[in-house]
Amino acid sequence: MVKLVRVLIVDDTAFMRKLLKNILFSAGFDIAGEAENGKQAVELYKQLKPDVVTMDIVMPEMNGIDALKEIKKIDPNAKVVMCTAVGQEQMVKTAIKLGARGYIVKPFQAAKVVEELKKVAGT
Repeated sequence: MVKLVRVLIVDDTAFMRKLLKNILFSAGFDIAGEAENGKQAVELYKQLKPDVVTMDIVMPEMNGIDALKEIKKIDPNAKVVMCTAVGQEQMVKTAIKLGARGYIVKPFQAAKVVEELKKVAGT
């Protein structure tokens, strides 16, 4: 039996979380949980220990870059994929330097999202 890849979805927009959830669920991923800001993401990461995190960059309370740093402190091997809007290339470069494994661009294209998450998860 193939082990399902457990994903924590982090985005401050409910619509984006739902969209990602639908894309990933239909591709056979397991949705471990959802967070709407970086602070929640760090807490849920500790509790859920997901295989992969999709991390929005611009969020209230704690942005995706700071949440990435915190998650990497908890688990240096954490697999985090940044979700970025066009024009955030510099932030993505920073995130990659800090240990993000990849990125997906909004508006999401289902095939690209699935491909990137499979690559990062190593499936």
